[in-house]
Amino acid sequence: MEKNATGSLKISSTAFDHEGVIPSKYTCEGEDVNPPLQIDQIPVGAKTLAIIAEDPDAPKGTFDHWVVWNIQPTNLIGGDTVPGICGKNGSGKTGYYGPCPPSGFHRYYFHIFALDTELDLEGEADKAALQQAMQGHILAEGVLMGRYQKHGL
Repeated sequence: MEKNATGSLKISSTAFDHEGVIPSKYTCEGEDVNPPLQIDQIPVGAKTLAIIAEDPDAPKGTFDHWVVWNIQPTNLIGGDTVPGICGKNGSGKTGYYGPCPPSGFHRYYFHIFALDTELDLEGEADKAALQQAMQGHILAEGVLMGRYQKHGL
């Protein structure tokens, strides 16, 4: 991403700790809904937030689980919500796609960006298009990482 981002967002969740295990409710083995996300230290001047959730441990390279933008600045994104405009995830669909690793523990990074503008992006844009649109507009960013392994593996 952008190296000249000025601030740091503090990201947490009531569902799991940073580097902790994501409860199955938020995965393909549960309700497959997004976990609640707490966002602190949003800078003054932030017009919107964006989220990229991804799994860098996927067998075929990084898999995008959630791409969403134009979220009104808020300190809490509730679980099982559609907080903004959703782009395409790694399965080619829009919306949240919960962790579903084929084997072993995978890491899931929830990157959140505070932006100084509303993005003019089509609703089916992918992560690359979002990253391009965010260039030069990131005021702050933060990340929360959770891990997950399917049960019985």
